Amino acid sequence: MSLAVALTRASEGVAAPLVTVEVHLSGGLPGTSIVGLPEAAVREARDRVRVAIQNTQFEYPNRRVTVNLAPAELPKDGGRFDLAIALGILAAGGQVPHEALKGCEFLGELALSGELRPVPGVLPALLRARHGKRCVIVPVENGQEAALLGDVDVRVARTLAEVCAHLRGIDALPAPAADTVQPDGGSVPDLADVRGQLHARRALEIAAAGGHHLLMIGPPGTGKSMLAQRLPGILPPMTDAEAIEACAVRSVAKEPFNVHDWRQRPYRAPHHTASGVALVGGGSHPRPGEISLAHHGVLFLDELPEFDRRVLEVLREPMESGRIVISRAARQAEFPARFQLVAAMNPSQKSTGTLLPIRTLPKSAHQSRLRYGRHRISGGHNLDSALSSGGARRRTLRGHGREIFRKCAPATLIPSSISLCTSASAEQIWDVPVIVRSLFD
Repeated sequence: MSLAVALTRASEGVAAPLVTVEVHLSGGLPGTSIVGLPEAAVREARDRVRVAIQNTQFEYPNRRVTVNLAPAELPKDGGRFDLAIALGILAAGGQVPHEALKGCEFLGELALSGELRPVPGVLPALLRARHGKRCVIVPVENGQEAALLGDVDVRVARTLAEVCAHLRGIDALPAPAADTVQPDGGSVPDLADVRGQLHARRALEIAAAGGHHLLMIGPPGTGKSMLAQRLPGILPPMTDAEAIEACAVRSVAKEPFNVHDWRQRPYRAPHHTASGVALVGGGSHPRPGEISLAHHGVLFLDELPEFDRRVLEVLREPMESGRIVISRAARQAEFPARFQLVAAMNPSQKSTGTLLPIRTLPKSAHQSRLRYGRHRISGGHNLDSALSSGGARRRTLRGHGREIFRKCAPATLIPSSISLCTSASAEQIWDVPVIVRSLFD
């Protein structure tokens, strides 16, 4: 029979739609054509596959080879289809049993020598293959990532020859070693390293327990970044489902998989020159941004007023919905984005180099310092009102049933202190009510 079918999966966000590879051999001038909306890397697979088959001591058909990647309207990119295309060609030529391809999915890029190279997005593909009850064959370099899912039949291979031997019943492929994916805790900054700053540590503990977003205000060198880096270490441990979701996003983003820290809370700290696309994701082939890479973790925005206002505005929707949908002309992708936002900013452009309390300055200079950055942050007038209003304030964190901060005096802040603003009920830092408290006595 000159028609063979193999199964593989494409990459579309954190989804992995099933792709059917249909290979047909016919008469005519020898040649290979790939149809089904392939990108440049997929069209080049005809040369990689031909040389890999020849170097594996198999015969490449001297006929007209037509490869169809279905569904035709789904864009295909990358080298993840090489293995399925090669096996389809071999099965159509009678060199591999047709029945052996049924019930299996194949992921992997082929080198010219016939070796299998790792591909991104293996974990999302395995999550989808779990429902189909199929065996999935992946490169051995993706084995540690694939071993995270113990309820999926995964086999690893180094070369195309090993896969063919497995399909012909000569030598079965091994499963990835499950004992290689035990995390060791890694190196996470510990809050115990912080000496003093009892109010700041208390605020971090409240934020970690309640999942509140934080805004820290203070001059450079007062420990804002140090405190933010230690927030992931006191957050509750991730469940298996949360850890796999976070690993799936990193897999799609082509970040290397580290077996030692896959259960740690992500911590992302983009530079203030980052664009909106860098934060929420995008591109002609949509890839996750910083907010998705911080899924189930912490996103730290240092120098908050230096971020472009339009960049900060794009955070509104994902902070409320916990996801981001990226739409392009040819495709649409959805990424998870449930993160805890921690931001830091300076109270004044000229706050460094002075130790004078702000209350000793003239009233006009005092107000101008407190209003620095108001025009850069959405809802900054609310923050300005909370910082500049005198007298004692009483605020409670809803859901905790007791007052946490008492008799806050925001108007007496000095440059050597840090002020903390946390949302009492909303999932965004732009809205009041806020809690303002000097973290140093």
